[in-house]
Amino acid sequence: MKALWITLGILCLILGFIGVFLPLLPTTPFALLAAFCFSKGSDDLHRWLLETKMFGPLIKDWEDHGVIRLRIKKISTLMISLLFGYTLVFVKVFLWIKLIVTLTGLLVLWFIWTRPSTPVVND
Repeated sequence: MKALWITLGILCLILGFIGVFLPLLPTTPFALLAAFCFSKGSDDLHRWLLETKMFGPLIKDWEDHGVIRLRIKKISTLMISLLFGYTLVFVKVFLWIKLIVTLTGLLVLWFIWTRPSTPVVND
């Protein structure tokens, strides 16, 4: 079973890497999913991912507090708006595809902006 979790984690990392270049594959959710898979399959791979400069802080915030920092929300919103907007304006596809792209972008933004931006401190 651990091999399956590791394989899924590696697949998620690959998809996340591809997502850096393709606007419809979001990188951060795949990194979070990879962290989850690695936590089930390999403590070493999970630790390695948490120690990466790019994903470590994002994953720690999410795993520890369910938080997406305000800076990341702003960057995500800008990137989603630019990349999805480009698709809507310049790519010649059927209207129903543009509607799906718009709905997807709005749902992703809704999810991002409804998460807390800072950890909740319990006194």
